Formats: sequence, structure tokens, C-alpha cells
Amino acid sequence: MTADSFAVHSMTVSRGERYGAACGGNVACQDCSLHQLCLPVGLDSEDLERLDRIIRRRRPLRRGEYLFRAGDPLRAVYAVRSGSIKTYTCSSEGDEHVTGFHLPGELIGLGAIATGVYPRSARALETSSVCEVAYEGLEDLSMKIRGLQRQLLRLMSREIHHDETMMVLLGGMAAEGRLAALLSNIAARVGERGFSPHAFRLSMSRNDIGSYLGLAVETVSRLFTRLQAEGLLNVQRKQVMIRDPDRLRRLAGVCVDGLPPPR
Repeated sequence: MTADSFAVHSMTVSRGERYGAACGGNVACQDCSLHQLCLPVGLDSEDLERLDRIIRRRRPLRRGEYLFRAGDPLRAVYAVRSGSIKTYTCSSEGDEHVTGFHLPGELIGLGAIATGVYPRSARALETSSVCEVAYEGLEDLSMKIRGLQRQLLRLMSREIHHDETMMVLLGGMAAEGRLAALLSNIAARVGERGFSPHAFRLSMSRNDIGSYLGLAVETVSRLFTRLQAEGLLNVQRKQVMIRDPDRLRRLAGVCVDGLPPPR
């Protein structure tokens, strides 16, 4: 790997398409291209309008800017509209431990509901925009709209399942399999957004990838080089092209098909 960082977008930029820009501006929920990936799944038009009233479209976050910090009081949950955001915790020595990478259509902040404060910090990996959903309004609305309550429970369940899966991934997989699992998972999520799952850019640095996978940054660099030499990937600067997705999935192991989005 020759570049220090990657950006999560489709390589079909020649057509002017980037999945990170799937929905921008002040587009209402029912008109958003991420509608079927996000909080409004299953809601009718009337309920969508009610949900839209408690959503605020914030100004774009610059790369490195905080969405919230660990310990901040819970005020809202956030849906990524464009770009990508990482969540992480810090050790007592100040070392970051990355806990997830969030792409358009995914929610951030649900983990704060139990304690009333955000347990992790969230920072933009690139210029990103989010929809801010006021928690008090969401709590009240979810009691009135059965479909919204069901969706919230589904998203919380996905987070729990993710945490359990990551324990298995980090505890029982070899280093090469961990990276293969992450790349396969990102590829699947890119595909869900209507872009090629075989060619994309990653917005997280090798340090972030290493932190997330529990690997040294030097190991991450060697693994990218090895996977390219074995014909599974083609890496050019910030761009990654998966040349053999089936082999990459096999290398990742049986848990890939059930691996939820890294959070």
C-alpha cells in the first residue's frame, strides 16, 4: 500500500458517481436515495413526514471534525448521509481503539441510549454530512409509530450481533482473514448502495484499519501487499479493486456472510 489513507467511494468516478454523495442537501426522508437503508425502512408516507419533522440536516463535517465525543450527553442519534465516519474509544494512555466505520445510510449513537451519554467518540474520515434525529422526539415518535419502534429494535439488535461477531473475528481469525473479512464487508455495503462492490476507495488510514482489526500498521501494509501478490486485489494509491471476490470471501471464513456492518 503506497498511500497513508483511503476514501470510501466507488471507482466509477468517471461517471460522476460517488456512493458517499448518495443523498445531500435538505432532501426529505421519502425522497432520499438511502431511504431503504436507513431509519425510515417500512414507514408509509404519512409516518415519514412525521419523522422528517424531528430531523435536522447539519452542515457538512470536515475531515477530522467531531460529531460527538465520548462522555457527551445523548441529544440525538445520527444517520450518515454522505461521506464516512469512524467511532473509537481512548485508553487511559490516550491511545485510540477504532470500533467502527460508518457509511451512508447507517446510524450512529444508539449505544448512548442505555446510559444517556455517548460511550465512543465519532469523527469524520472525510467531508461528511449527517441527519440529526433528536432523541426525545425519536423516543416519543417510536411509541406512536409501530414500524419505527420495530426498526429501532432491529438496529439495536444489529449492533449487539456485530459486537458478538467482532469478538469471534478478532479472537479466532488469522491476520490475513481479518483484513479479508473487512474488505469483503465493505464491498457488500458498497453494493447495497448501488455501486460496484469490486472497486472502491477507503477513507480510513492503515492506522485506523490496524486499530480496528487489532493489528500493527506494518502488518496491515504487508497484508495488502500479500493479497495483491496473490491476485486477490489490485491496489493503486487510494483505490482498491477486488479481483477475486470469491477467494477473498473464502479467506475471510464462514462468518463473512453474516458479518454486519462494522460499527
